[in-house]
Amino acid sequence: MNKESIYGLTFDQLTSWLLQYGHKKFRASQVWDWLYNKRVSDFAEMMDVNAGCIELLADHFVIQTLEEHTMQESADGTVKFLFKLNDGNLIETVLMRQKFGLSVCVTTQVGCNIGCSFCASGLLAKSRDLSSGEIVEQIMKVQLYLDQAQKDELVSHVVVMGIGEPFDNYANLVDFLQIIKDNKGLAIAGRRITVSTSGLAGKIIEFADANLQVNLAVSLHAPNNELRTRIMKINRAIPIEKLMQAIDYYLEKTNRRITIEYILLKDVNDRKEHALELAELLSSRKQLANVNLIPYNPVDEHSQYQRSERESVRAFYDTLKKQGISVSTRLEHGTDIDAACGQLRSKQIKASAVLHKGIAEQNVVR
Repeated sequence: MNKESIYGLTFDQLTSWLLQYGHKKFRASQVWDWLYNKRVSDFAEMMDVNAGCIELLADHFVIQTLEEHTMQESADGTVKFLFKLNDGNLIETVLMRQKFGLSVCVTTQVGCNIGCSFCASGLLAKSRDLSSGEIVEQIMKVQLYLDQAQKDELVSHVVVMGIGEPFDNYANLVDFLQIIKDNKGLAIAGRRITVSTSGLAGKIIEFADANLQVNLAVSLHAPNNELRTRIMKINRAIPIEKLMQAIDYYLEKTNRRITIEYILLKDVNDRKEHALELAELLSSRKQLANVNLIPYNPVDEHSQYQRSERESVRAFYDTLKKQGISVSTRLEHGTDIDAACGQLRSKQIKASAVLHKGIAEQNVVR
């Protein structure tokens, strides 16, 4: 039997499942505490859970499904993990040390179909969604890494900005959010969680209606349809007008601030006229919108794009400020390692392909 990750169950789902098998409701609280507070790696370590319940859990679920494949540590304290899934696929997870706490960036899909022309994540097409358990386990793996250092450090913030489009894996995303927010476990507050989307308008509306009380970021990266379609093919299906309608619905429904993400690409979208156009686009939404300017991490396969000059970044920032737009520049992490999202995974897969090709060619020669 192919066992599922126990991390994929919300507390209510775990409670219902145990009740279905004749166990008392309090068992769910015991199991949850062992998973998320004591952070055991084996059901047998749950000392106050009776043998029958332990056996039942072990028959149906597993705790660990991710294997550490590669780990890179940056001089600034950033740690990038490449995890291998049970089916052999690779995903990335990143730990970032911030002034406000420890933030983890998680992946939601194996590959990505959004196809942004500047992004390393989309170099390999999506092969499948991650389960909610596989997303939760990324947090747990990072927390166990911190536990081993014995510094009493806890993951305090989560950004859903890794490989994949989170809203293209919506049901598992929502379960993941409910699990990590649960006060009986990891208890990561909604205000410390940010979900990033490339702009799936219908899901933005659904997300607003769900009232999950977490932050939303939208990857815009261009102020007009012509330019955005050129660098983000999703704009063909969901043009800026439709996207902004969904954003307006979200702002009115939730009254929460939204982040507009904008990667600055040299001589592509970083000119003063682009900043003015972006300011005009956001003028009626400036009270609840913040633009986050993102330095570009060059990707070998996308050599047509370069990082904007520092002067261009400053001029773009100043132009938005003068137009009354709230704006910030993202602090960089891990610049001395494979910083771009999906870059480490892509390199490992290519290296593996080259190795296997070489072995195959040697076998042919023999």
